[in-house]
Amino acid sequence: MGARSAAAATTWGRPVGFPASRVIPSRIPSLEMPSFISTASRGTRAGREFLRGLIDTDHPLLVHIIPIRRCNIDCGYCNEYDKVSPPIPFPTMAERIDKLAELGTSVVAFSGGEPMLHPQLDDLIRRIRAHGMMAGLITNGFLLSEKRIAQLNDAGLDYLQISIDNVIPDEVSKKSLKTLDSKDHSKLKLLARHARFQVNINSVLGGGTKNPEDARTINGRARELGFTTSIGIIHDGLGQLKPLGAAERAIYEDVSRQINRVRHVAQNIYSGIRDFQLNLVDGRPNEWRCRAGARYLYICERGLVHYCSQQRGVPGIPLARYTKDDIRREFDAPKSCAPMCTIGCVHRVSFMDFWRRPQKGELGI
Repeated sequence: MGARSAAAATTWGRPVGFPASRVIPSRIPSLEMPSFISTASRGTRAGREFLRGLIDTDHPLLVHIIPIRRCNIDCGYCNEYDKVSPPIPFPTMAERIDKLAELGTSVVAFSGGEPMLHPQLDDLIRRIRAHGMMAGLITNGFLLSEKRIAQLNDAGLDYLQISIDNVIPDEVSKKSLKTLDSKDHSKLKLLARHARFQVNINSVLGGGTKNPEDARTINGRARELGFTTSIGIIHDGLGQLKPLGAAERAIYEDVSRQINRVRHVAQNIYSGIRDFQLNLVDGRPNEWRCRAGARYLYICERGLVHYCSQQRGVPGIPLARYTKDDIRREFDAPKSCAPMCTIGCVHRVSFMDFWRRPQKGELGI
């Protein structure tokens, strides 16, 4: 077996790697299935990965990877985009995906920037699925169309999340309900009609958002369309807390009641993990074990491993050199930023291991 193939070989019945230059065929026959079968297949695979995560701690559960830093909109609060960066070449991205498979990753999700600007995104999704991993996409939704949704279906996408910040776009955020759910060109309705992947709509509170009531409106509309929902608390540039005011707290509690309903939790257990937010809404710290660098990885456009999008530079190790020893070290490393952290994806992924041994390694940050 060649060096690249050996590096990409995986366990748990996943296929061995293939050359980075190889593009997966444009359609995967096994993925061309009715929506209810696609949902059942996704649930089975998610259950498999959940059990594997309980048994083995030496692999990432969720990786966010950047295929392009450029974005097609500019939101005032965002520090994760630029207007000029080219897409990461397919062979480079393919090698990174192969490495994540070698590490035994469960879910690989594209973030940005705006990942839908990458011209070979669908082939990258296929490569994730060909390794037996689950594929996710975080997008602003502006580039969605009926044709594009069908292409994402055919590529084998499992999860898609759109964050909607307000009802009417303003100087802070263009990601509005009006833009994505207009009467004549509703991208959300297209998703509801045609997507075979799970769609989650995230809204935000805190940080002086202009109209906190928008979060209630956005979550209500998303549920009308059959999507799962989540709500986040806006953080600062280091991922730290911006506490909620009284009006925001009341809206948070109302939206949370909707998210806690049995049907919603059955659809999306992941977004239902929100106990960490109960302290944060009151400005209180959490006592928890952050597993960033181990169970959760953030891979930037340069191919470096970071704790999260707001703690870039630590550990700052090239993914190509990341090993199981690095995962074990970071699993046991406490992080000083953890008590007031609002980064939901890291909290939720770390919840898998809340019952395990205390972290006694060297301080990670």
